[in-house]
Amino acid sequence: MASSYDPRGLENGIAPKGPNKEITRHHHHGRTAHNMSSSSLRKKSDLSLVSKVRWSFLRDFLGNLQEVFLGTKLFILFPTVPLAVAANYYNFGSAWLFALSLLGLTPLAERVSFLTEQIAYYTGPTVGGLLNATCGNATELIIALFALSKGKIEVVKCSLVGSILSNLLLVLGSSLFLGGIANLSAKEQRYDRKQADVSTSLLLLGVLCHMLPLMFKYGTSGGERTVEAGVPTLQLSRACSIVMLLAYVAYIFFQLKTHRQFFEAQEDEDENGVEAVSEEQPAICFGSALAWLVGMTAVIALLSEYVVGTIEAAAESWSISVSFISIILLPIVGNAAEHAGAIIFAFKNKLDITLGVSLGSATQISMFVVPLSVTVAWIMGTPMDLDFQILETGSLLLAVLVTTFSLQDGTSHYLKGLVLLLCYVVISACFFVLKTPMTEGNGIHRLGPSPMSSGGFGASA
Repeated sequence: MASSYDPRGLENGIAPKGPNKEITRHHHHGRTAHNMSSSSLRKKSDLSLVSKVRWSFLRDFLGNLQEVFLGTKLFILFPTVPLAVAANYYNFGSAWLFALSLLGLTPLAERVSFLTEQIAYYTGPTVGGLLNATCGNATELIIALFALSKGKIEVVKCSLVGSILSNLLLVLGSSLFLGGIANLSAKEQRYDRKQADVSTSLLLLGVLCHMLPLMFKYGTSGGERTVEAGVPTLQLSRACSIVMLLAYVAYIFFQLKTHRQFFEAQEDEDENGVEAVSEEQPAICFGSALAWLVGMTAVIALLSEYVVGTIEAAAESWSISVSFISIILLPIVGNAAEHAGAIIFAFKNKLDITLGVSLGSATQISMFVVPLSVTVAWIMGTPMDLDFQILETGSLLLAVLVTTFSLQDGTSHYLKGLVLLLCYVVISACFFVLKTPMTEGNGIHRLGPSPMSSGGFGASA
């Protein structure tokens, strides 16, 4: 990657500050909506005190700490991470451990986005885009993998469905609603439909792959959870997962190579232009960013293990269903930083970035994280399929359809956002009143009789 600045200035971990227009021009096309959304929650670090430290090694180390931990508006939530570890060590209780771990994941998810963007400055926009395509929903993926390792298949399915619903209805709905209110004088907000059309078509393909195993089960066995019905359903799910992963690879090639202009985030060109240029500069060097990314991912894995291990106890303590926690609470808290960024850009009348965040994240979960989870479960010998049951699949289908129809004309106003929000409220109420147990710790999985065979997850007894 060619550039005009001297990389030796980055050797000790801190990047030089100040605008560099050549770097800005080079990296402009590498910035995605996801990057732009996350950067809206960042704040400049004042390194004046750190620069007075005499020893260069300590000065650079402290500068790194300040950039990583104080460079976000969510830094106030970082203390929940050691508190979660202490809660686990001193046995504070499962509910406290679950809540602290969930809160601790919020700033860590935002910092992972920041660190992948820092790495992208040195690897170029294509590799940076691949990093975002794989790490953009790292929290959901890690939680899913830990839940799979513990045999909690329904927790995996509910959390992934909840992430898609949250992005399509809650994030997009609140962004369109609040953006429409903030720009009421303009009557309507406009956006480019091209990116929305690509994402919604992939989401519809994902819903089809979810519906086929469900329809196959009901078409061959009347909806009974029998081994005879389960084996073909599992085989069909694995075949559909491979197709979904191939479609996601094609989507990444489409996004990063052939039609990159559809997904480019536009920069501000107003009075804040100087500040926008400074945001294009790397804050830390490549080695430091990579080391911090590995460390943050390890901490996310630790907190994810706490979340998965205490979710049933927290649900029992709070007298709410595990399905409500998995589908509603986990996605809201885990993606809070990304959600806030999407709303901020809707306020600024930049709906292309808002749509890139919400639809892009939903597409990534639907077409990458879900089939990857099925594939990993296949390798682990865990019988996870794409049959997410009729209630979850129906909610997902209707959410995708409502979102698709709402984005057809390339314009938005607050009523569209309100409708999406109300859809999310109704779905949330549905899973809140759902009290079906989700116990899988006794080896009860989807291929055999289950305590969920009557009620909330859609199969008839």
